[in-house]
Amino acid sequence: MRMEPVKTRLSGPPPHFLGLTVMIVGVLLFGGCGREDGQSAGFPFSGRTIVLYIGSASQPPVESIIDQFEQATGATCIAHYGGSGAMLAQLEVTKRGDVYFPGSSDYMALAVEHGLVDEETVKPVAYLVPAICVGKGNPKDIRSLADLAREDVRVGLARPDSVCVGLYAVETLEQAGLWEAVKPQVAAYVQSCAQTAQAVSLGTVDAVVGWRVFAYWSPDTIETVALEPRQVPRLGTIPAGVTTCASDVELAQAFLDYVSGPQGTAAFATWHYLATETEARQWAEADTPVGGQWALPEDWDQ
Repeated sequence: MRMEPVKTRLSGPPPHFLGLTVMIVGVLLFGGCGREDGQSAGFPFSGRTIVLYIGSASQPPVESIIDQFEQATGATCIAHYGGSGAMLAQLEVTKRGDVYFPGSSDYMALAVEHGLVDEETVKPVAYLVPAICVGKGNPKDIRSLADLAREDVRVGLARPDSVCVGLYAVETLEQAGLWEAVKPQVAAYVQSCAQTAQAVSLGTVDAVVGWRVFAYWSPDTIETVALEPRQVPRLGTIPAGVTTCASDVELAQAFLDYVSGPQGTAAFATWHYLATETEARQWAEADTPVGGQWALPEDWDQ
């Protein structure tokens, strides 16, 4: 599988040519006019750096967005990937970082509550829908949430106390009245969205309650069993915002504008993320809530 469970990426503007389209975007958006001796002659953020804390729910498209943004602006992005809760904890401990980019609104709400993100800068970037993800060919013939309670099914979940998709998984099972029945079948709790997808991709478990897009991360090894629309508890949103400890607010805001603009939307669409609430509602009911928060029961692991 192409995804890494937790990844820290340090890179500057990539040396390879990314194509005329990206260069035109750089000129139109930022007035860039080329590089001289490895430096930017007209790129507005050359020599400047931002640090990003990114939930791995959005890692595949964000990696390509960062490459394009660096090429267009001359900036350097230091990107840390992992569980949204773990990324929030790093931000809170270090008080260092410019952009927080969790996998759900739950963790962004916590970041705002803790005074770590400027609420006025928060933007929705894409939408996610929970689903059952199984191995290619669905060898255990899992067709519904109820099947996850079968004794022959090994279930994998992300930790709901630190990973966005794990929180959605428990919420989904609780709403369906199945959490207590499924809990004994949970063979592994993992630390990020990437590890959740890997668990089913590698056959460590038979099924996970994950995001619909997992099947597009690894189409040769994962397929999706859609939930019934009434079983989708909330439509997930992927938000991003500038931190209150940002060392370069201008560059951080420029990155947010880029990732939430046409270039970012196109990158997310390439990986089959949903760009609008209208698209997301095709997988849920008309009155299904969007975003928001859900309180994890304190005894979830007992």
